[in-house]
Amino acid sequence: MLLTNRDRQTVALRITGTRNFLLLCGVILSLLPGSMIRAGAAAPEPPPDYRYKVEVLGVGLKQPLTLQIAPDGRIFFNELLGKLRIWKPGGQIVDAGTIPVFPEQENGLLGLALDPQFTRNQWIYLLYSPTNFSGQRLSRFRMNGDQLDLASERELLRFDEQRLECCHHAGSIRFAPDGCLLITAGDNTHPFGDSESYAPLDERPGHEPWNSQRTAGNTASKNGKILRIRPAAEGGYTIPEGNLFPKDGSGGCPEIYIMGCRNPWRMRVDEKTGYVYWGEVGPDANNDGGRGPRGYDEINQARHAGNFGWPFFVGSNFPYARFDYTTKQVGEKFDPARPVNESRLNTGAKVLPPAQPAMIYWPYENSPEFPMLGSGGRTACAGPVFHFQDSFVRTDGFPKYYDNCLLFWDWQRPFIKWARLDADSNLKGIEPFNGVVAVENEHGKIRIAEAAGKFVIRRPVDAEFGRDGCLYLMDYGETWGLNPDSRLIKLSFISGSLPPIAKTSVSPEAGREPLTVTLSSAGSKDIEGSALQYKWSFAEVVKSNGTNPPTTPVKTFFATDANPRLTLTKPGNYIVQLGLRNEHGAESSASVAVVVGNSPPQVRFESPEEGDFFAPGEKIPYRVRVVDAEDGDSKNYGELMDPQTTVSAQWSTGDEKDEFIPPGLALIKQSDCFNCHSVKAKIVGPAFLDVANKYRNQPGAFEASVQRVTKGSSGVWSPAPMLPHELLTGDQLQLMVRWVYELKPEQNGNDFARGLTGDFRAPAKDEIRTAVFEARYADQPRAGAGSLVGTVQLKLRSRRMEAEKADVIKGPTIKESGKAGGGHFLSGIHPEHTIQFNNLKLADTASVTCRVANADTNAVIEVRDANDLKTIFARIEMTAEARSNNWVEVSAPFQGANGRANVVLAFSGTRTNRLLNLDWIQFNKAALPSR
Repeated sequence: MLLTNRDRQTVALRITGTRNFLLLCGVILSLLPGSMIRAGAAAPEPPPDYRYKVEVLGVGLKQPLTLQIAPDGRIFFNELLGKLRIWKPGGQIVDAGTIPVFPEQENGLLGLALDPQFTRNQWIYLLYSPTNFSGQRLSRFRMNGDQLDLASERELLRFDEQRLECCHHAGSIRFAPDGCLLITAGDNTHPFGDSESYAPLDERPGHEPWNSQRTAGNTASKNGKILRIRPAAEGGYTIPEGNLFPKDGSGGCPEIYIMGCRNPWRMRVDEKTGYVYWGEVGPDANNDGGRGPRGYDEINQARHAGNFGWPFFVGSNFPYARFDYTTKQVGEKFDPARPVNESRLNTGAKVLPPAQPAMIYWPYENSPEFPMLGSGGRTACAGPVFHFQDSFVRTDGFPKYYDNCLLFWDWQRPFIKWARLDADSNLKGIEPFNGVVAVENEHGKIRIAEAAGKFVIRRPVDAEFGRDGCLYLMDYGETWGLNPDSRLIKLSFISGSLPPIAKTSVSPEAGREPLTVTLSSAGSKDIEGSALQYKWSFAEVVKSNGTNPPTTPVKTFFATDANPRLTLTKPGNYIVQLGLRNEHGAESSASVAVVVGNSPPQVRFESPEEGDFFAPGEKIPYRVRVVDAEDGDSKNYGELMDPQTTVSAQWSTGDEKDEFIPPGLALIKQSDCFNCHSVKAKIVGPAFLDVANKYRNQPGAFEASVQRVTKGSSGVWSPAPMLPHELLTGDQLQLMVRWVYELKPEQNGNDFARGLTGDFRAPAKDEIRTAVFEARYADQPRAGAGSLVGTVQLKLRSRRMEAEKADVIKGPTIKESGKAGGGHFLSGIHPEHTIQFNNLKLADTASVTCRVANADTNAVIEVRDANDLKTIFARIEMTAEARSNNWVEVSAPFQGANGRANVVLAFSGTRTNRLLNLDWIQFNKAALPSR
């Protein structure tokens, strides 16, 4: 499906009232026009945004770092804690094997590379942090199909590292066109302490981990380098021609190709020129000082072996000064034409090769040289150089417009850019890459981008162009750690004639026979303005019985106008399809489901109510009421309707990280799966966790499970049959089965229960802020019409509510600042500010507590009735401790509220601004202890 800017959507969940379908659609992305930044001829206009498409291939990856595409289309990727995984064409992600790794100080399984002759020899190279010595190991393994043969390991290379202090390990490994293997190694030096984020040059005894002269600036050390070797078929390696030092080791380690690196985290080799590109993660100083320049991240290009300066230079050879850490005296600056390493820790050459400047470099603040890179955090990464081939037009590869452009990005800031190179690989300009539409990591900006229909990437961590010319990109997710929103993404470009966009909806979606429905093609269009022809059809879907295949639906065409009506008299399950054709003959279609002969059930919670409070560890009873035209009222038929009712509870910290629902789970919840299964307990069918434990690593099991869910089965786990699910697409079924296969015993997941009544216990964690209860009832099929599912949700909230999450905030802009106990807070509150929380159940509230800091001496918080501001429920005066920089809790009695109310927090004090900082407010059941 191809969408314009207005139409762009991410993988979309659409829940209909009759059938609950997940509509997985290709997402069309924007490549906004970008002008050339540097001197040179004006570039032609970028290709139009509506020709770009994104597909989410996999989700829920655990700290993915690097990827490589095999000739057969499989995508290999490594996760930091030691796991090698493979995405297989068709959508399955398999665990290929686990390497035992040292997991601390950012160590782990750092990188992978497939042998240039992988199809023939099945060799894979892994760089990892072993548990049996302090350093990094590069080994070659053999793949047996999708499984890593651990017994086949042959160590090629190792180098020591200190493990007393953190960090910088780099870890990219890539083959060059000439068959040489390049390995990036970080300087493994602590960046802070007395170095004050400038070059770490500490000579004092016991401070060795704070001195990069012993590593990156040392010709005898493999740390802080890019190494280059030629692996031998029989094992081991040889030294190729062209490295920085002689093969006999007389000038330095003969494996060194590039020295003077701090953290060359992401590196690529141009497949045509053999030039090496890497992102250099630089030091952290915010400003220039007497000791040297502020910190810069870099994108570097090496056409041949060389020294790129660290720790004596950064950016465009900006020099640091010698510094005495004992006397604090600043010495002379280092000379890039003749760098000299006089450290007592230097075991290599004293005079080093001349330093090479970075190709692109940027600080935390705006860069005068490269203003298009903006400001913010820094983690530079170099990606591939794109080389266009004519065949990409047929495979939806990227367009010729980006031929000979280097893709690079910042993992932390974040952004993605193109560095346009001329025919001699010189930097010609920098252009935006907005084909992913938005690369954001701040919640506010993410929400704005998604509201505009844009697809958001949080932190690009690695990317590679496939043989099809499409870009395969790994999104690490929101934070440094495990992220539920990590994803593997495919970006492609549609050439040639474009099909029109087909959209359709129906009202009503279900009902008793005869049923007349109104159909709409609203939103359908031809992207390039061609006139459209409409063709509507319907077909009854007849399910298989689990043994015989389903009857092929027979289409009946009934209308050619844009918004027709249709009357269906026979009970059954129907698919109504809109077919579109433009003037060039390009076609597309969209479908909706209609159920005739059954009415959707109506479901509601009788208790608790929307917005009710809960407390950590508290038991929360629930009661559900179902009214169904065919099945009856649960008030009268509870015994019969109870087994068809399921209730789930999802607990959230409210920071949006844990509110992500994997697409597979979303599909399962909207299908009939939880009628017969739960996550951990056997119901009619096996627990999903038991299925995962049985089949997870069995070859062919995934495909077999997908087929069983599609066609139905019996006798596998019990005599009870599993109904077929032919109305779900292959992609949907694969997402569902993959979610089951990836369940682990230690995972709690959501809480699930069966029945009209029951209870959940809230997690005993103070940071839990919200709970979402969802009840669903699957009614009985009737006269050929399928079962319908009715759902309802309600949201509960913790008695402790974050100030910045208030329903209404009024007054001058209040800054959301820093971190306070795991969340943001409101700072610089003025007397004219108010914050409001709506629909609070206050009858049992006896006291109220606020967490504050930096309070004015006479600051007061009043909790008032929003509908009658003269009514004051509580008056909280600041204590002496609240006036400090430390966070303290201040409380006051709460009285006068008998039911539900909207409450306003009003602020007063001596100052006219910056009265206090406010983290949260808590409505307590218990009264304050007597004084």
